[in-house]
Amino acid sequence: MTEHQDETRVAYDGVVELYASMFADRLETRPFARAMLTAFAELVRGTENRRTADVGCGPGHLTAMLRDLGLDPSGFDLSAGMVGHARRAHPSLRFEQARMESLPVEDRSLGGVLSHYSMIHTPPGELPALLAEQVRVLAPGGLLLVSFFATDAPEPVPFDHKVAPAYSWPVDRFAGLLAGAGLDPFARLVHDPASERGFLEAHLLARLPGSPAA
Repeated sequence: MTEHQDETRVAYDGVVELYASMFADRLETRPFARAMLTAFAELVRGTENRRTADVGCGPGHLTAMLRDLGLDPSGFDLSAGMVGHARRAHPSLRFEQARMESLPVEDRSLGGVLSHYSMIHTPPGELPALLAEQVRVLAPGGLLLVSFFATDAPEPVPFDHKVAPAYSWPVDRFAGLLAGAGLDPFARLVHDPASERGFLEAHLLARLPGSPAA
């Protein structure tokens, strides 16, 4: 898992300021993604455990949005450059460099995990390990919102992302991986492309079974 992650880290370190300038306010023009993020925050608040991890937080714009939606978020990113930018842009929030399959978070401690297009660079065979880590840190009843590029093809499709190689996923296949990790996928939103790549955009909400008070 290390080689492709190192390549991804170096690639994102090299585009920090450009990436931040392009995406820091992007959800203002993306109503579907914004709606799913708002629903996710409301459901996490309902668990009475507002601690949330924004994994693959990039420049920290969504971490800040989670705070504005009433959560207690921390941002984690593989790229030291992204973490540095996030700390400067949002000094009141917590950001830390970390790998998604090895988060510095206690077991069963979070009410929510956000993965906003942060799993797209992971080769399909390695994705179950990342999902297992999200399950480890979620408290019973906790929520995961994962967003990704979707395809109507029967298998994941590799493509040349502008920063690092990436994959689009059949939505049912991705939902099956969530179920296989022990989560209950209960809501999805799939909509037309928001970019010139032409891929569908997908957002899946899943819950870890169990009572939040357990």
